[in-house]
Amino acid sequence: MLGKIAGAMLGKRLAGRNAGTKGALLGFGAAALARRSVPALVAVTAAGWGFNKWRERRARRSPTYPGTATPDY
Repeated sequence: MLGKIAGAMLGKRLAGRNAGTKGALLGFGAAALARRSVPALVAVTAAGWGFNKWRERRARRSPTYPGTATPDY
């Protein structure tokens, strides 16, 4: 219900002085586009945030090397 109200308001604003059917169609299209794209954007954002946290945590650890990795002088 809130999506329909927001779509109607957005359509009215996009249509400008040509209110009526054009505004209703634009509002419906904007609401449908938001309904389909917002979950995907949230998923991509969450995945990027998680990857960034993983990289930060990995960078904070001190590197460990096996004893055989030291050079012989």
